[in-house]
Amino acid sequence: MRGKVNLDVAAIRRDFPILAQEVKGNRLVYLDNAASAQRPRAVLEALNRYYERDHANVHRGIHELSSRATRAYEGARETVARFIGAGDVGEVVFVRGTTEAINLVASAWGSYAIGEGDEILLTLLEHHSNIVPWQLLARRVGAQLKFVDIDDEGRLRMEQLEGLLTERTRLVAVTHVSNGLGTINPVGEIVTAARRVGARVLVDGAQAAPHLPLDVKALDCDFYAFSGHKMCGPTGIGVLWARRELLEEMDPYQGGGEMIELVELDRSTYKAPPHKYEAGTPNIADAVGLAAAIDYLTDIGLDRIGAHEHELVAYALERAASIPGFRAFGPGRGRAGVLSFELGDLHPHDVAQVLNDRGIAVRAGHHCNQPLMRRLGVTATTRASFYLYNDRDDVDALCDGLRAVIEFFS
Repeated sequence: MRGKVNLDVAAIRRDFPILAQEVKGNRLVYLDNAASAQRPRAVLEALNRYYERDHANVHRGIHELSSRATRAYEGARETVARFIGAGDVGEVVFVRGTTEAINLVASAWGSYAIGEGDEILLTLLEHHSNIVPWQLLARRVGAQLKFVDIDDEGRLRMEQLEGLLTERTRLVAVTHVSNGLGTINPVGEIVTAARRVGARVLVDGAQAAPHLPLDVKALDCDFYAFSGHKMCGPTGIGVLWARRELLEEMDPYQGGGEMIELVELDRSTYKAPPHKYEAGTPNIADAVGLAAAIDYLTDIGLDRIGAHEHELVAYALERAASIPGFRAFGPGRGRAGVLSFELGDLHPHDVAQVLNDRGIAVRAGHHCNQPLMRRLGVTATTRASFYLYNDRDDVDALCDGLRAVIEFFS
């Protein structure tokens, strides 16, 4: 029996022109949303409108187009601030995406806040973007990296977290939602534990911002990063939120025009945050597109989107349980809409290729989670990831496709 669908998926799908196409003679079933989501007409129209009517450089121009572009760009910052519950719009820094946001923190904050013998605590659920910048920093300054393990379900071993936190811990960097397993981490508990030893907390929200209601003040973290392209927005735009006092004391990440107050031959002074961290001409159009995406998702409701995805992944686990050789990784309950799995001894690339021949788009590989893959005892998985425009028909197509894969290789 089919359960109640939380969203009017048919109406939502009509908002996404790309989903109307066929792939290899089949209806496109797009299940690669953890890598990048699709864009609704509202975002495409916002981008076209900006380029057709309003484009000019921002902040310094006196003419009408520059004024319009500045209002649109700073209006996008206000939209982001409301979306994440930031009380101060000046705490919202536009970057290229989650990766740049984390590198910005590692460079501009980590370079002075973390030193020789200090510790950075990560987890085995982290994307490479939340591992490699800290490896580079640790090598530069002589700090030590520690990692919280996961249990057999893919949840963090919180009792281990307490033991790994010490008076030398300067930062805890943790993903809000695992892109490999769909695990939703208890960020509030992690922040509380980190506070007891005086550590700062950075949250990688790339997989959370598109799917869960956000309130950075309630989370009480120090840094929060996410990307536009995973939440129906353009590529090349993302957000770093950071506490005002940290942005004030950090050095600039890059130097150039726009971020300065005064430049002399031997020294410069800088604008207040967030402009201090946005050197050069910013990505104006894609900030406008991100704001349009946020408005679109907010109108539908992040709580409804999350509930819909939860129902879809539960249905997928139920349907796939009878498929020979199917083995899912990650929590059985309380997970985001990410389903990583193996299919007997078939290589994930082979699985994905046969699914592609049926118009089904999934991801195959290590998903920038190589330490996690080693912990799971595999080199790669096949990953289906769901979003607001997916429905049970897409799940049925996936499961039928997996049976076709087995038949193809038998």
